[in-house]
Amino acid sequence: MEQMIHNARPRRKGRASLTNAAGRYDLAREAIDDGWMQDPPAEVIPTQIRLEQARSVISYNRSPDLPFDRSVNAYRGCEHGCIYCFARPSHAYLGLSPGLDFETQLIARPNVAAVLRQELSKARYRVATLAMGTNTDPYQPCERDHGLTRACLEVLQQFNHPVAIVTKGVLVERDLDILADMATRGLVRVGISVTTLDPDLSRRMEPRAPTPARRLAVIHRLASAGVPVRIMTSPVVPGLTDHELEALLAAGAEAGADAASWIMLRLPREVSTLWQEWLAEHAPGRAEKVMARLREMHGGRDYDPRWGQRMRGEGEYAAMIGRRFNAACKRLHLNTGSTPLRCDLFGRPAQPGDQMALF
Repeated sequence: MEQMIHNARPRRKGRASLTNAAGRYDLAREAIDDGWMQDPPAEVIPTQIRLEQARSVISYNRSPDLPFDRSVNAYRGCEHGCIYCFARPSHAYLGLSPGLDFETQLIARPNVAAVLRQELSKARYRVATLAMGTNTDPYQPCERDHGLTRACLEVLQQFNHPVAIVTKGVLVERDLDILADMATRGLVRVGISVTTLDPDLSRRMEPRAPTPARRLAVIHRLASAGVPVRIMTSPVVPGLTDHELEALLAAGAEAGADAASWIMLRLPREVSTLWQEWLAEHAPGRAEKVMARLREMHGGRDYDPRWGQRMRGEGEYAAMIGRRFNAACKRLHLNTGSTPLRCDLFGRPAQPGDQMALF
């Protein structure tokens, strides 16, 4: 196995993970400019997408440190390949590796919009903001071919259902017609994640995500169309990107963001090993400092999953990042809270077969 991994390393161009260790449960096209002007590397590890028919699509959570209690994910796995992605361990539930499989073995759910319509139409359904992009990016490259995120947005638009979107993808610009319309009724907000302004670091850490400059351009386009947008400086990586915090917020504000948020780097389950492998190859001189800072914030561990602790950490360093963030947001007039979206407009649209009104 070690020999196979060693032999594969020279061939993993355009991918973040160094390894593909077994998971713990192992049993209409258009050109999109993502900001990378150079030719993409040869796809020596091709992306494969298989289809899965969903039986239910709205996932509920009771996490007290999340601002939403329900979400929809049209895809499993994410081709952006961000090495720090906290969603990587979810691939193990599919019998796949949180490493390269997470970036290359994707699953699309072609009936996601139809099932979403059914679930919203149930008499017992009670409306609240629905989150998209909570596990994997709804606007990753395969959305260009499958269009599942747009199909879900069309359903939400018809139901006047509030939605909060998190993405790094430029394909969100394709859906400005829907998003701008929903924004006029207070039904949508979008968060754009910008982790660093350094394109070289971004290319290595987030190999298939759009460039930082291109993501800032997305913020500008959304804001210009009247869509509320926040810059998400997430994750903050101690000893690697933390010095950029104020610059990131300033760039987001200049682009038109009206709000901001941050989360500290999280290393649940397999992510810790994958992250430390990446550090050893791409930032060996900083690896010890990065991990020491993280362990300071998590009681000596790589990660502490406790509610309220997992997102920010604790201790003086975490408090200092929070103070810097708040001071910069105050100076830049960026809202640090979540403006409630409207739920009072929700309604079930007429369905084929419904009895017509007499008057």
